[in-house]
Amino acid sequence: MEIKNKKINFLGDSITEGVGVSAGENKYVEVFKRLYEPAEARNYGISGTRFARQHVPYSNPRFDLDFCSRVSEMDADADIVVVFGGTNDFGHGDAPFGSPEDRTKDTFYGACHELMRSLIERYPTSTVVFMTPLHRAVEEQANKRPLCDYVNAIREVAEIYAIPVLDLYATSGIQPQLEVQRKAYAPDGLHPNDAGAERLAKKLGSFLLGL
Repeated sequence: MEIKNKKINFLGDSITEGVGVSAGENKYVEVFKRLYEPAEARNYGISGTRFARQHVPYSNPRFDLDFCSRVSEMDADADIVVVFGGTNDFGHGDAPFGSPEDRTKDTFYGACHELMRSLIERYPTSTVVFMTPLHRAVEEQANKRPLCDYVNAIREVAEIYAIPVLDLYATSGIQPQLEVQRKAYAPDGLHPNDAGAERLAKKLGSFLLGL
């Protein structure tokens, strides 16, 4: 598909907002804009946010602005919508993982359904794509499903709604559990640095061009 001169909304968390890069112009959204020249690249990333509704309010109220609640706040004229999240649901969200039958944002599975349906309803003729979470240094923790289960839920639900998925978990080339790649791309074990952000931008661009 064509990217140049398209209006693109980016809905995301801290990686989209730009945590981890050395300067604003090195955010993956900004790198993508320079490389592929969309008409607009609107960044709706908010650090700490999750797909699902937080049950116990977080100490920072901004972290509770779940993805589902922010769909209606994005500009409605986007040609393409890119959604990149889910890692915080695993990392510090308190919503249950849920089951494929859930349809409310009170569980992760339910939030995936709610988010994808809401995006299709708001952008019925636009291209909506999801990117799975990246690998992170710690992918298992007590009393939670492993990160790979959150990735699989996104893949599974997206297939139901025929939404294309860029599987960064499988294909990003960023694995911070390996010291050499952590140093190269994600020094804190989660957030891409300048080199990691450039890699994300190019991966996304190639993916969209291939649709």
